[in-house]
Amino acid sequence: MTHKESFLQALKSRVLLFDGAMGTEIQKYDPQPEDFPDKQDGFNDGLVLTRPGWIKQIHRNYLDAGSDCIETNSFGSNKIKLDEYGFGGQTVELNKKIATLAFTVTQEYSDKSRYVIGSMGPSGFLPSSNDPDLGQKPLNEIKEAFELQAKGLILGGVDALLIETSQDILEVKLIIEACHEAIGKTGRKVPIIVNTTLDQYGKMLLGTSIQAAYTTVSDMGIDVFGLNCSTGPVEMTPSIRWLDEQNQHDILVVPNAGMPENEGGQAVYRMTPDQMSAALGDFLNRFSKIRIIGGCCGTNPTHIMALRKVIDEKANSSKG
Repeated sequence: MTHKESFLQALKSRVLLFDGAMGTEIQKYDPQPEDFPDKQDGFNDGLVLTRPGWIKQIHRNYLDAGSDCIETNSFGSNKIKLDEYGFGGQTVELNKKIATLAFTVTQEYSDKSRYVIGSMGPSGFLPSSNDPDLGQKPLNEIKEAFELQAKGLILGGVDALLIETSQDILEVKLIIEACHEAIGKTGRKVPIIVNTTLDQYGKMLLGTSIQAAYTTVSDMGIDVFGLNCSTGPVEMTPSIRWLDEQNQHDILVVPNAGMPENEGGQAVYRMTPDQMSAALGDFLNRFSKIRIIGGCCGTNPTHIMALRKVIDEKANSSKG
């Protein structure tokens, strides 16, 4: 495809479909310690260095299922997280490589525009809290950790930056500022998407309501605001209804495949592709500000295929 419309142009013209979970798809390869850099079991983001073929195939599977957008395998690639694996000094380079890999996969498809979304998960610290361990990380250190990540993702060619699974609204503010600084330093403007994660009662981990979270960041130069992870779509309904009434930003909804159930110490997600697509299809019918849907924990390409069908059916019915 010679000309690709921008991510924001696409968002104005249609509902975009994100991909599903990454970690569980990696687990299907039954990775062993020797598959990871320096045999560091669980260093999923590092697989771009040792098993790039796995990550490429996961991206392909989601694109084949109908995703418009794939998220980079960089959820834990801020400098603070990478320091734990001894890769903090390579934050920019690693994120650039991860983004470039995803971009390369999208180039294999010429049927329509496909987008690479730079995934930025939390630092693991909670700067708003008084916790003697989690609340003591200096704010400038958190901000720098994400600025380096954003810089690498932008240099790697992402079409948007995604702040996701956010649990502390102060950290969200720091990451937004970091993204703006990285955009300024690279000279390449990309949209910023902010996702908060709410419990079943509509609160972030430290008690921040959706109303407070949205009000805090809505004027910080972001392009999309949404919810991901933690719960299934049903539990998100009151928060989505409130966001839809604000009429300021487009909304993203990327839930888990239902509420997690503990089974032998493992989180199990029971929502089938049909159940999930019915729930999100209902959202699309009720809330006009929703412009992005997708799947988080417990979802796989079959869930994404079902969501693709819902989006296409809705688009066709509105044409008719």
